[in-house]
Amino acid sequence: MLQTPSGGAGSGTAARDSGLMSIGTVLNVLRDEFPEVTISKIRFLESEGLIEPQRTPSGYRKFSAADVERLGHVLRMQRDHYLPLKVIREHLDAMERGEAVPLPVVGRQRTADDVPAQPEGRTVARIGRAELLAAADIGEEELAEWEAYGLLAPLADGAYDAEAVTVASLVAELGRFGIEPRHLRVMKAAAEREAGLVDQVVAPLRRHRNPQTRVHAEARAKELADLTVKLHAALVQAALGVRLP
Repeated sequence: MLQTPSGGAGSGTAARDSGLMSIGTVLNVLRDEFPEVTISKIRFLESEGLIEPQRTPSGYRKFSAADVERLGHVLRMQRDHYLPLKVIREHLDAMERGEAVPLPVVGRQRTADDVPAQPEGRTVARIGRAELLAAADIGEEELAEWEAYGLLAPLADGAYDAEAVTVASLVAELGRFGIEPRHLRVMKAAAEREAGLVDQVVAPLRRHRNPQTRVHAEARAKELADLTVKLHAALVQAALGVRLP
């Protein structure tokens, strides 16, 4: 469960006294569990009716602990279950009405019980082009440029995989520091080399006859990917002589 800050100087005395938080404070709270979340993402979820923060007379958003908790549920269901926002909103609204509702299952969502029964090949969660543009808060021109540099690529049906939102949001954030898409090709190349290394390790497991072994391959790939990302971050920090919180 998400923890809200108690005390501290970050959100200001007035915000603490009222029990409400600014969008910047909410971002810091959420990033412990969701490091990819951005202010644009929070605003987008508000525009989709997932949260309804209060507004000050001057128009600033103020979030309650319940708002932050709800945001955490939304982000968790997107990350872990790839549920559409409409389904997430209806599910949370039903919970708030006190209804005992099971977590919705959309399409071929994978669970612990049905993994062995799935056919060969990995299921890819998809997001439409319009939803990607809205979630990342970017325009068609930006997306087209990023695709030209290979930072994003649509699937065969024109949709995008679930990670495209994270990639697009991070590319946009880096752009605010003057880092252009052409500068990021080296990162793309490094990521592909790292992915290739992981794939070499798990490839024999994925080709195994035993379905349970093939399921284990996916878990091993996820574990190795996580370790690879952590090592990459540590090496970048060491090279720059900085340490991230």
